[in-house]
Amino acid sequence: MIPIGMGTTSVLPRRLHDAFRLAADAGFDGIEIMITSDRDTHDPRVIGALSERYRMPVLSIHAPVLFFSTFVFGRNPRVKLERSIALAREVGASTVVMHPPYRWQRRTAAGLVDMVATLQAASGITIAVENMFPVTVRGRDAQAYAPDWNPGNLDIAALTLDFSHAALAGVSALDLADLWGDRLRHVHLCDGSATEPNAMVLDEHLVPGRGAQPVAEVLALLTRQGFDGTIIAEINSRACGRNDEQRVDWLRETLDFARRHTQMWTDAASPPDRAAAVDPTL
Repeated sequence: MIPIGMGTTSVLPRRLHDAFRLAADAGFDGIEIMITSDRDTHDPRVIGALSERYRMPVLSIHAPVLFFSTFVFGRNPRVKLERSIALAREVGASTVVMHPPYRWQRRTAAGLVDMVATLQAASGITIAVENMFPVTVRGRDAQAYAPDWNPGNLDIAALTLDFSHAALAGVSALDLADLWGDRLRHVHLCDGSATEPNAMVLDEHLVPGRGAQPVAEVLALLTRQGFDGTIIAEINSRACGRNDEQRVDWLRETLDFARRHTQMWTDAASPPDRAAAVDPTL
């Protein structure tokens, strides 16, 4: 079975201890830790203790990229990635997720492909670069990410597919999955309602099934293809406020969706075409 974990960003602004507790309450197989300004997220002793207490393995580490973690692990993108890899090794995570550099990080952008290949070979940790989205300002492409918002266009061995980011880009995550093939090694499970580029301003990270992306079809496709990576729930539950009961309900809905659509084809023959991959009654 494909491991299905929960990203700690799913329960922000809850802190790390609460993230482990809520992931365990919801029934996930493990956790992905986004490194933030919360010092517990970069302390292997704290992480190890929480992992043991809640019997929740750390499946992946997300390098610091959020606005409020700008200076976490320094300002040099390579150093940030190196320290994220070191943390992953200490806590037993097999994957580090990173975003493409911003366009003003010219040196990192120019050397991204070589940097990722070198650090992955040296560490043995999978570095899965995540798809982002184009940004248009007053009708013009602002080129927020470089060398490309779509790392699938680069010579990078491992990729992370984020459904909400695909929605903001106005592309189908199913098309990305088809194009990326076996380079798709990691999934951020969520949804988005946009169907055209720049139709939305906010990165929604909806519970899967509540948006317009073909999430179920992608999960079914990966299952039929024998996907051996990891699926990580990365929803936005800030609307729940302090209501952790509702937050857990959303997390369980996300987990149930993932399990239903990955188990559907585990023991079944592949359907004759992609359109038949999903039962429309589900």
